[in-house]
Amino acid sequence: MAGDLESMTHEASVGDVQAVGDADAEKAFRTILKWIGEDPGRDGLRDTPRRLARAYREYFCGYDEDPAQVMRKTFSEVDGYDEMIVLRGVTFESHCEHHIAPIVGRVWVGYLPDRRVVGISKLARVVEIFSKRLQIQERLTAQIANTIDEELKPRGVAVVVKAAHHCMISRGVHKRGADLVTSRMLGAFRDQPATRAEFLALVNADTSE
Repeated sequence: MAGDLESMTHEASVGDVQAVGDADAEKAFRTILKWIGEDPGRDGLRDTPRRLARAYREYFCGYDEDPAQVMRKTFSEVDGYDEMIVLRGVTFESHCEHHIAPIVGRVWVGYLPDRRVVGISKLARVVEIFSKRLQIQERLTAQIANTIDEELKPRGVAVVVKAAHHCMISRGVHKRGADLVTSRMLGAFRDQPATRAEFLALVNADTSE
């Protein structure tokens, strides 16, 4: 009964696009298994479509959450603290929207507070929500920075993302060891070279430790 309720809830959450339930997803996965030349009825694969439906719900749970809402609980009792705040090396796993292949990497988030700060777990949560959606890294970088900027209204926001893309590791050009680096600088981080350099020094120091 609990599983049925969970399935119904998930179906309702995506109903604005088109009502698709777990049974539809499992049928699609079963078709893909046949397409690659497998027998979805054999012992080792009999439960795979159900497992895949559960896994995909976890991979893409970011569609069910509002990152802006996460940022709305802030604190103003900071005794005048106005120096840079940097959360380094937040790990994430996402999937590219072109091949639904894994994107695995880390995010560095910095901001200059203007009388208000936010709990550091909220910054990590924003990264998590956006990464649990189909993505391209450039958009992921911008979404994280823009949300922090719009909701916290700091004097500046900086985000750097470094990630390996399995769409070029396990297929296509088959290149291992390369990572993609993207950044978005807003406010003081864009306008003040010294502030930007201080943040990037902290990013690069983290990668050499």
